[in-house]
Amino acid sequence: MRVEKIRQKLEAALKPLRLEVEDEGHKHVGHAHAGRGHYRVFIVCPEFSGKPLIARHRMVYEALGAQMREDIHALSIVARAPEEVPELGA
Repeated sequence: MRVEKIRQKLEAALKPLRLEVEDEGHKHVGHAHAGRGHYRVFIVCPEFSGKPLIARHRMVYEALGAQMREDIHALSIVARAPEEVPELGA
């Protein structure tokens, strides 16, 4: 399953404190995207501390590697450092 593959790659590369991966393909029924899916990622990672948003997104893209070209048509990313998530006690 693609969601599980996304989860495994992000967990291995970034060691997130919190990770949610959602298949949003149901929102895009009828869109032509050659079998590639639409996904949403919410990730909280210590590696993001002090980094701008674009750098965080690049880290996610890099962690997903070829999957970005082969399986993913669209990826919505919310990338936070632990201190930006109040419920984590920072």
